[in-house]
Amino acid sequence: MTTIVRREGGELSVEGSITIDNVVSVVANGVALFDGAEVIIDLGRVTEADSAAVSLMLEWRREAARHHRKIRFLNMSRNLQSLVQLYGVSELMSGA
Repeated sequence: MTTIVRREGGELSVEGSITIDNVVSVVANGVALFDGAEVIIDLGRVTEADSAAVSLMLEWRREAARHHRKIRFLNMSRNLQSLVQLYGVSELMSGA
């Protein structure tokens, strides 16, 4: 399945998997859509995630900070929440 990052209103929506196999292209596709002072990313349609998804979120967070933007992640699956907790970056993701 192809992973799609698209703008829906004021939010970015990610649909599909985020794994080591596609993370580089998903990062680039997302960053290309960053706009405004705050980036809101809906992860509710992510169907599969591995540790690369956490790396993607951290990279998007760094990219937003580089351009003085705030970033928020919405609707993380339980699996993705568990990975974020496992890697000890929960505070970075909730307080982004």
